[in-house]
Amino acid sequence: MSQENIRIIIAGPRGKMGKEAVKMVTDTEHFTLQAVVDTKNAGKKLSELEDQPNLDIPVYDDFITCINEVDADVLIDLTKPESGKKHLEAALENGVRPVIGTTGFTDEEIRNYSSIAEEKEIGAVIAPNFAVGAILMMKFAQMAAKYMPDIEIIEKHHDQKLDAPSGTAVKTAQMIKEVRQSQTQGHPDEKEEMKGARGADDDGLRIHSVRLPGLVAHQEVLLGTTGQTLSIKHDTIDRSAFMPGVKMAVETVMKLDMLVYGLENLME
Repeated sequence: MSQENIRIIIAGPRGKMGKEAVKMVTDTEHFTLQAVVDTKNAGKKLSELEDQPNLDIPVYDDFITCINEVDADVLIDLTKPESGKKHLEAALENGVRPVIGTTGFTDEEIRNYSSIAEEKEIGAVIAPNFAVGAILMMKFAQMAAKYMPDIEIIEKHHDQKLDAPSGTAVKTAQMIKEVRQSQTQGHPDEKEEMKGARGADDDGLRIHSVRLPGLVAHQEVLLGTTGQTLSIKHDTIDRSAFMPGVKMAVETVMKLDMLVYGLENLME
């Protein structure tokens, strides 16, 4: 049985993730790309943008104008935190279901957007990471944390990433803290000879951020106990790894009437 067509707007089509999203949407039979939102190139067609498919799709520089002129079911936003939050709120207020891949959301913001989604009875998905392997890494780390509560997270990304630690590292720490008692790690009298040497301290759990050209998205969760260590690691080699997760989120958000934070909550 064929699936119902889903009409989609993509914000950030010129970004590395945005280009992958455009390709995924245009390659999916039951998805229709209605428009794209770009900070530049308003009034042009998608075909006029560099490295884009030859499609007569309108380009807007303002999301509100876009949703007022274009019929859409879902917004895919893979931009930056500032614009992602603005687009998320506008989408919810205007009956468009947002699938947001930007990071940097606070707990208070998540609660606020969840309240709006529930009030509007509309689905929304915010995912710090859309790679299925990364979600499994987070789940495995949570399982292991029950038995090995001394944990450090090392996340590595390309040097153009703006936020640190990454949304994936923050989400991993949140999941671990659900099963781990608060505790101080390392020697009680340890001293940083250089500020930041021990990384960020999240309830005793340490998070370290690496930023270098050549990296994409990588995370390792290190767990240690008497006489042994465990390493749970995920590497994203190419940004196409995120697209099956984005596709799943788009299909699932159509069935939701609430906000879901984290792709792991869509995976059985």
